[in-house]
Amino acid sequence: MTGGWTGPVLVTGTDTEVGKTVVTAAIAAAAQAAGLRVAVVKPGQTGTATGDPGDVDSVTRLAAPFTGRTLASYPDPLAPLAAARVAELEPLELYTAVDAIREETDKHDLVLVEGAGGLLVPMGLRPSGEPWTVADLAVSLGAPAVVVARAGLGTLNHTALTLEALERRAIPAGVVIGAWPAEPELVHWLNLSDLVPNLLGAVPMGAGTMDPGVFRRSAPGWLTPALYGVLDDWRAWADDVS
Repeated sequence: MTGGWTGPVLVTGTDTEVGKTVVTAAIAAAAQAAGLRVAVVKPGQTGTATGDPGDVDSVTRLAAPFTGRTLASYPDPLAPLAAARVAELEPLELYTAVDAIREETDKHDLVLVEGAGGLLVPMGLRPSGEPWTVADLAVSLGAPAVVVARAGLGTLNHTALTLEALERRAIPAGVVIGAWPAEPELVHWLNLSDLVPNLLGAVPMGAGTMDPGVFRRSAPGWLTPALYGVLDDWRAWADDVS
C-alpha cells in the first residue's frame, strides 16, 4: 500500500470496543495535518439513550474534521438494525447511506466511515428488505477498509477472519491496533510481529483522553504513510509510547 488513501474509507473492527472511534480520530487528524479536507460519517449510532457523546462528537473533539455527520441514531446499545427494530424506528437503507457518503466524497479528500461493532454486524436494510453490513457498504462504495484490532490474546484469529472476509469481497484492507498497552507483555510483542505485514498503525492506550492539541500533534506518529502518518519503525514507536 503506497501513498495515502483518499475518497471513502471504511473503519471497522474485529469486535466492539476495540478503539474504532479513537483510530478514526487519529486518521482524521493525520490526514488534516497533511493538508486533506476530511469528513467523518457514522452510518448508525446506537446507545443514545445514555446521553453520552456520540462517536462523531468524540472524533470532532479530538480531531476537528471539516465535517462530522451521523446518518441514523437509535437509543438502545445494540447492533443498528436490532436497535431500530426495538425502538420501532426506520432502519437505515443501504443506498441512503451510500448516497450520503458519496455526497461527502464530492466535497472532501477523505471520508472516514466508522462502522458499528464488527464487519458483519447488521446495519440496516436493503430495498429488498435484506440486512446489509459494513462489508456490503464497502463493496457498494468501492472503498478500502481499516480493521481496528486488539493488541492482546485472541486478536490474531479475529483479525485473520476479518481480513479473510474482506479479501473474499476484493476489499483492500489494513490493520490498526486500537489500544497499544503502556507496558506491553510478550503476547503483545508477538502479536505485533505477526500483524506487521498488514499493519497500518497502532494507537497508544488512553489516547482518547489526551488533550486534543496533543492528540492532533501525536497522531501522525501512530500511523504509516498509507494513513498519512510517518511511522516506519514499530519497535522504536512502541518503546517511545511505553
